[in-house]
Amino acid sequence: MKAKNVVIIGAGPAGLTAAIYTARANLQPVVLEGEPSSTSDQPGGQLMLTTDVENYPGFPNGIMGPELMASCRDQAIRFGSTMKTEKASRVDLTSRPYKIWVGDPTSTTPTIDTHTVIIATGARSLMLNLERENDFLGRGLSTCATCDGFFFRNQHIAVIGGGDSAMEEALFLTRFASKVTVIHRRNRLRASKIMQERAFSNSSIDFLWDSVVEEYLGESTLSGLQVRNLVKDELSTLDVSGCFIAIGHLPNTSLFIDQLEMKPNGYLITEEGSTKTAVEGVFACGDVQDDKYRQAVTAAGSGCMAAIDAERYLEALEH
Repeated sequence: MKAKNVVIIGAGPAGLTAAIYTARANLQPVVLEGEPSSTSDQPGGQLMLTTDVENYPGFPNGIMGPELMASCRDQAIRFGSTMKTEKASRVDLTSRPYKIWVGDPTSTTPTIDTHTVIIATGARSLMLNLERENDFLGRGLSTCATCDGFFFRNQHIAVIGGGDSAMEEALFLTRFASKVTVIHRRNRLRASKIMQERAFSNSSIDFLWDSVVEEYLGESTLSGLQVRNLVKDELSTLDVSGCFIAIGHLPNTSLFIDQLEMKPNGYLITEEGSTKTAVEGVFACGDVQDDKYRQAVTAAGSGCMAAIDAERYLEALEH
């Protein structure tokens, strides 16, 4: 089996941008875009769960998330990328060419050999896993204030969580909302002191302590939350038109445990100013290595970087 030049694992903004660039460099990339049934690495990434995308450059009237990803996919195919709607089940990065399995991970024969690997498996927001959660995503329910806060001008919004991310979301949303209510299951925040002080001093933020959301209310769009007070064991209704879940993110890095260096939170480590991992010829881009920005446009930018890094690595191998 002849080794491929580049295999890209993942097909969100980072993976598809890497595919476009490596295909234009005549590297004939193979993209393992994941499986539609998978919640962790579905083709198109998290934008497939997003309705209106208004902060991606080049679309003054906005664009639907799935439409944006479909266009990126078509562009990658146009330049010669091979798309496989399959999920990588195992990788071996201990020696070159690197080996990737699709399907049965116990097979003795890998599915693909490759000289370089670009990892773009992304990350997923931790959710409450309540009934109808997926139905309300993009219809009042969100996991990204930077992406969707603009849509909730002069409205009452809830933020679920008690860490730094939740406080950042709440503070950002006060730019648009008439009121932000933070719902936290404990009676004190986990956020850093400075973030707590900023949140407590903001008159637009209220707090519901010792409380959890038990049900999303509404028909086609979110109209409220059913909340249970854990101390009093009482149910109440919170009338909100928007709710942001901010209880953390989980990078899709289980394939690379014990093979690549990771931060304590599971994100892949890359060289500063580069997409190179500690394994030569293996690159990581997008949300799988970015625990700071987590935006479609930054993911696309790092996908471009990974493609150029891979191209230069292959050129050096030839010489």
